[in-house]
Amino acid sequence: MDQIKIGKFIACCRKEQGLTQAALAEKLGISDRAVSKWETGRSMPDSGIMLELCEILKINVNELLSGEKIMNESYDKHAEENLIAMKREVEDMNRQMLRTEYLISFPTIIAGLFMCFVASFVEMPTWIRVLLIVFAFVMIFAIAFIAVGIEQKAGYYECQHCRHRYVPTYRQTILAMHTGRTRYMKCPECGKWSWQKKVLSKEDDEVR
Repeated sequence: MDQIKIGKFIACCRKEQGLTQAALAEKLGISDRAVSKWETGRSMPDSGIMLELCEILKINVNELLSGEKIMNESYDKHAEENLIAMKREVEDMNRQMLRTEYLISFPTIIAGLFMCFVASFVEMPTWIRVLLIVFAFVMIFAIAFIAVGIEQKAGYYECQHCRHRYVPTYRQTILAMHTGRTRYMKCPECGKWSWQKKVLSKEDDEVR
């Protein structure tokens, strides 16, 4: 989606309704700074207020996401294009989150192991040795909990029995046995246990 185009469209529709940025923001219960960010293409309206925004601006959601008024005969085509664009953006966001998981996990684990190595083989006062080891383990465990949270929220897990794709709870994710991003969990749909692979969306192939 073209955020610049959408922003200009929002500004145009707002002016057509005789509203200032402050007046529109007040109707939506947000700050006028948020409206300004939309109109300059720096951000998009949150999904929770899109319907209310469209109602105020006298447009529909597809027109908002297209950044232009849509004729009836081309409505279905635009609706499909917008759904595809939104799906692609969600997948890109999930992919970026999973990359972030790796970027914060591996350097932290390596740093923690290095600290443990130094504490084990370099001469130093006992209290410093203990402090270094404790700090390394705390750092590794803290990042591990954060990384699992990122993985749990990004995409879905697919049951190998019924192919149902779902987002497990954080507790289910962190307690499950795993190899990489494949976790042994119980499917909420069929109730069977299996090694479930991480996937980006409900239709896509597994994460590579």
